[in-house]
Amino acid sequence: MTVPSGRRARKKAVTRQKIADTALQLFLERGYDAVGIRDVAAEADVAVTTVFSHFASKEALVFEQDENFEQRLTQAVTGRAPHQPLIPALRREIQAQVHHCSAAEGGAQIWNLIDESPALRKYEESMRLRHAESLATAIAADLDLPQTTTACRAIARFVIDAHSLARAASDPEAAVDEIFRMIEAAWEITCPSPRT
Repeated sequence: MTVPSGRRARKKAVTRQKIADTALQLFLERGYDAVGIRDVAAEADVAVTTVFSHFASKEALVFEQDENFEQRLTQAVTGRAPHQPLIPALRREIQAQVHHCSAAEGGAQIWNLIDESPALRKYEESMRLRHAESLATAIAADLDLPQTTTACRAIARFVIDAHSLARAASDPEAAVDEIFRMIEAAWEITCPSPRT
C-alpha cells in the first residue's frame, strides 16, 4: 500500500519540477510578463488546472523552492544540538543558501528576472516577511518564550534580509560575514536566554 503512495508522490514531484523548469525557461526566454499560465501549461504538456494544483500563482512558479528555504531555516534553529549557538547555526544556513544561489546555473539570470518585475519583487517581499515570521516563531519556541518577541522577530528579519543583500553583493560570502557580525552583536545585547 505504501509503494503506490510513494510512486504517486514521486510522480507528483516530477510533474511539479517539470512545470517549474518549463515556466522558468519560458520566463527567461520571453520575459515574465510575456508568458501566461496557459503558455506554461501548453509547453509542459499539462492542464492549466494541473499547474494550479502545484503552484498557487504565476509568481510561485519562479520561487518554487520557497517552502524548502523556509523549512531549512527553521530546521537550522530547531535541529541544532543544545550546546550549539543560534546565530552561527543561522549564519551557516544562510551561507549555504547564498552559495547555492551563486553556484546555480542561471542564478544571476533568475535574480535579474525577479529584479526587473514589479510583480515578482512584490511576491518576494511578502515571501520574505512570511519566512521571517516562521523563523521568529521557531526562535521563540526554541528559547521557550511564551510568544514571538520583538527581538526574535527583528533578528529573524535581519537573517532573511541577509540572504537578499548577500546575493546582490559582489562578494556574497564577505557580505554574509559582515551582516552576521552585526546580527550576532545585536543578538548578544538582546538575547533572552542563555541557549543562544
